[in-house]
Amino acid sequence: MSEELNFDQIYADAEKAMEGKEPVKMFRRAYKGAITAVSYAEILLTRAIRTQGRDKKIGYPNTAYFLPVIRCWSGEKVTTLGELIPILNRMRNQISEALTFEQYRLNGMSTWYAAEIIEAIQYIGYDETNLRFPEPWTGFIGDPVVRSFGIKMVDWTIPGEAVIVGRAKDSKLAAKIVADLMSKGMMIFLSDEIIEQLLEENVKLGLDYIAYPLGNFTQVVHAANYALRAGMMFGGIKPGMLEAQRDYQRRRVLAFILYLGEQDFVKDAACAGAIYTGFPVITDQVLAEDEEIPDWFISEPDYDKIIQVALEVRGVKLTNIDIDIPINHGPAFEGETVRKGDMYCEFGGGRTPGFELVEMVGDDIEDGKITLIGPDIDTLGEDGGMLPLGIHVRVYGRKMQADFEPVLERRVHYFTNYGEGIWHVAQRDLNWLRFTKDAVGKGFRMEHLGRLLYAKFKAEFPAIVDRVQIDLITDEEEVIKRREFAREKYNARDARLRELTDEGVEEFYSCTLCQSFAPTHVCVVAPERVGLCGAVSWLDAKAAYEINPHGANVPILKGECLDEVNGQWKAFNEFIYQNSQRTVEAVNFYTIMDNPMTSCGCFEVIMTMVPEANGFMVVNREHSGMTPCGMNFSTLAGTCGGGAQMPGFMGIGKAYFGSRKFIKADGGLGRLVWMPKALKESLREILTERAEEDGLGSDFVDKIADESVGVSGEEILPFLEEKGHPALAMDPLM
Repeated sequence: MSEELNFDQIYADAEKAMEGKEPVKMFRRAYKGAITAVSYAEILLTRAIRTQGRDKKIGYPNTAYFLPVIRCWSGEKVTTLGELIPILNRMRNQISEALTFEQYRLNGMSTWYAAEIIEAIQYIGYDETNLRFPEPWTGFIGDPVVRSFGIKMVDWTIPGEAVIVGRAKDSKLAAKIVADLMSKGMMIFLSDEIIEQLLEENVKLGLDYIAYPLGNFTQVVHAANYALRAGMMFGGIKPGMLEAQRDYQRRRVLAFILYLGEQDFVKDAACAGAIYTGFPVITDQVLAEDEEIPDWFISEPDYDKIIQVALEVRGVKLTNIDIDIPINHGPAFEGETVRKGDMYCEFGGGRTPGFELVEMVGDDIEDGKITLIGPDIDTLGEDGGMLPLGIHVRVYGRKMQADFEPVLERRVHYFTNYGEGIWHVAQRDLNWLRFTKDAVGKGFRMEHLGRLLYAKFKAEFPAIVDRVQIDLITDEEEVIKRREFAREKYNARDARLRELTDEGVEEFYSCTLCQSFAPTHVCVVAPERVGLCGAVSWLDAKAAYEINPHGANVPILKGECLDEVNGQWKAFNEFIYQNSQRTVEAVNFYTIMDNPMTSCGCFEVIMTMVPEANGFMVVNREHSGMTPCGMNFSTLAGTCGGGAQMPGFMGIGKAYFGSRKFIKADGGLGRLVWMPKALKESLREILTERAEEDGLGSDFVDKIADESVGVSGEEILPFLEEKGHPALAMDPLM
């Protein structure tokens, strides 16, 4: 992180701008709101203690951060009702009628505490299997969801967060605001009547769209505890480090509040808490001059301007370029699923022939040319249907290299999914797409898919992509013909990748992208070990370096090897030491047991020991259940994330399972004794191929236990013994 912000100076500037026109009315309203919120929290807490006792357990489901607002600000681990009494008393004593900007902000802080306590009491008796809210309402958002957006928050794929509270002037304007935010790629939190307005307009909300309908009244605190957990998870900020947390929130979590419709005391006080944290508030209500706080609480009644004003006040910089297509687009729609009932047409996926190919070519292509070869989707009639689809992207660039083709090709998946109502899975000749009836009804056609891809390639890869020409093929004969050409390219690439070994290259690549939230973490990406986020391979890092030599990926010459078995190099130790704030002195690449690589928080999978079975278990972030190590994913992530180097614990990418160097010094794949069933099935082909090459047999995958067998070492051991799992006969891990 760069030099810390001077909050005293920032707020002093606001106070100076207010001289002679202090918003006294606003200060008084926030005072009344804080008293109301704390009093209500006291009533609920007193009632809960009377009926359930001071020792009654309290906490949110699926989090390692207790009550996150309290945990973050004061460092306290609240686990029982009785522990809330002194905390709430402290917050009440902090409230004052003093008409100053400083006291206004402190009253807001007390309101955040009160809201967290009110909500936590509501959650007594609930967990991830007994949710408090029906869909699409989310209520509290668990740690796995917060962590899943780690990289996107860090690399600004998600440029900022908008919290919308209250009620818009009408439902159509509400939908317009949210559509505008979604098209800009913003993460959105919603509270109060705005949710019902959006549902009236059939706006897609929920976890898949990073548009979270939290609930009503104090449920808005779940936007606050989401942001504060991001600071602890990704900023490496320890609980109780108040000023460091505020610095991170102001600098990194580019959030703002849209305060719509009629105002009330409690919402006013909650907004004061947002300002205390570093988030400005923009309201659609007309304010007198002495009711505004310059740069912090401002009025913009015009809905055509309110988003732009909010972005400017918060300093959110957008890199998205305008794309002339009839549907919304942006990362908000990346998780959207198109089910059969909503589908108008589909392509590939084994139902029709398909492929997608990015090919490096010479300068004889026409930039921006999009050609459709075959029928368009409007020829399918009212009921829709199926078409073959080939996506052939030709790229010319002065710095383009053949090794970059698969890097760009993988982006077809992401870019296509940015379209609302467009769904894409798989790659190469297994690609599968669906368009919704709604998207087609709005006028979406094949040309628009080409425009979306063209714009994103040009925007995302300006250093290596100079010209892009796209053919979209729906003529079956032509698809099959070009698919054979594409398969030849795929085979040549695979042969190239198989040639890439750790021994066969002179340099590995660093990745320090995640240091903004894990300051001591340094990834070193090798040909046979993908980055632990799963998103950065050796070729990806090589491409990134060519694109930006001053970025997060730089080559490190291997040089002297200190330990061939464990995989330790002098040059990597020196680089990691210098770039981990001089905290990590040595890293071994081929073992988890001795000086393993550090873990940030973006890992796809966590690996750790199961001592009873003399092996390792792995758990992916999608799995929320218990594991044989006695911790679920989020608890494990809190243990080994943030740049920690912990022998016996390590974050990895899913592709690492297919590596010949998979924990080689610890016995390799044969040490794997437990993994979630869904993960095992999704990786079955890779695991089987690797097992056969390692001499473990084609049935090895079926020897790996999962949650259907048990979730403790004692439960899975009989299964492993019955199956003759090889880990049981290996040398002891410890």
